[in-house]
Amino acid sequence: MAVYDDFEKLDIRVGTILSARPFKKARKPAYQLEIDFGGQIGVKKSSAQITEHYLPADLVGKQVLGVVNFPPRQIANFFSEVLVLGTYSVGGVVLIAPDKPVQNGDKLG
Repeated sequence: MAVYDDFEKLDIRVGTILSARPFKKARKPAYQLEIDFGGQIGVKKSSAQITEHYLPADLVGKQVLGVVNFPPRQIANFFSEVLVLGTYSVGGVVLIAPDKPVQNGDKLG
């Protein structure tokens, strides 16, 4: 069972996707994302298996939530620095995003 202290260890922030491109070396269909998490955190990279519901051009400018304090994870020749959050829904992953524009770097709390 998780406790509230476990949740507090996660640093979940809002970022805006700057670029998205197909990740050809990934085993499962995925995109390589560059996400701006604001001045304190900066631009981070992520690999995201979100190809079922999103095209790269549709992702640029979209705000998303991501865990920014996990260690980088190597996927093929790419280091994913952020875990972008989404739900495993019918037809594929759906991203979790604020329903109104907010500042990059805003923390979930």
